[in-house]
Parts: sequence; C-alpha cells; structure tokens
Amino acid sequence: MLTPAQWFGRSSEALAARFLRKQGYRILTLNYRNPMGEIDIVAEEGDTLVFVEVKARRNPELESPRAAVTPRKQKKIAQVAQAYLKAGGHHNRRVRFDVVAISADTKPHRVELIRHAFDAPQH
Repeated sequence: MLTPAQWFGRSSEALAARFLRKQGYRILTLNYRNPMGEIDIVAEEGDTLVFVEVKARRNPELESPRAAVTPRKQKKIAQVAQAYLKAGGHHNRRVRFDVVAISADTKPHRVELIRHAFDAPQH
C-alpha cells in the first residue's frame, strides 16, 4: 500500500512520462535503480539518451520544483546515469539531463519541460 506521498510521486512520474511521449520522447525505463540511487525516467529523444528527473510540488509556497534539483541531486543523478551507461554498453551515446517540473496546485497541473537542465558535474 502506497503512502499519500508515494502515490503523489508515482502519479507525477506517470504524468511526466505521458507528457514526454507527447513531446516525442521514447520512454525506455521508469524508476531506474542501482546501488547509487534512482533516475525517474530514462528516455530517448532522437539519438540522444535523456535522463529525466521529475519534481512535483503541491504547494507553490514551497521551493519550486525546478529549484529542487540541487547541485548535490545533480551529482547523484549523474552518478546513477554513468552506471546506467556502463551497464548498458552506451559508451558513445549523446546524453542529456532534463527536468520535468510539475506544479500540482492547479487543475490541470502545470507541466514544464526543462531541456538541458544541467550538465554532469565534473569530478
């Protein structure tokens, strides 16, 4: 049984996946996990492999969904993505990091796609 927060997260990710499909993305994996963490959506847009972080907020008074992808979170996503690339033999793929920001304080929810939201942090 999902908690209300888990249900909200899952439904937001499903909304983001539907939105991305309408934008021409091909969804490869939802909730990719490895020992380092999770990436919400792995997709392709053309010949680019896209790692997508979904951030949703119910209350606009809180931090914006876009601002919630902090440098620390970006580093974690990049580490998980690197492991995905290595495990799948995707060494020479063009890669991009996008964010789908969902503001759930309105009906219908506002969905914003931020392409090239960040670059993989350099070590």
